Amino acid sequence: ADLIKLAMIAIHREIARRNLPARMILQIHDELVFEVEEQALSELAQMVGQLMSTVFPLRVPLKVDLAAGPSWGELEPLT
Repeated sequence: ADLIKLAMIAIHREIARRNLPARMILQIHDELVFEVEEQALSELAQMVGQLMSTVFPLRVPLKVDLAAGPSWGELEPLT
């Protein structure tokens, strides 16, 4: 729970710093949901993946899975 909170803070600050047209709208357990304009999706996805996997130094890697879509039912994995 602490790691996701640290990631949320770091991501929120970085979205503001970069002035991205995106906002974090929901947290469910270890999952974050964002609204983002399509032209900023790639930058946001890269930034979120990086921050979530490195927010706290651990001996084991944290795997981050990313997906995007216009609705929950239309999510597609991002690589």
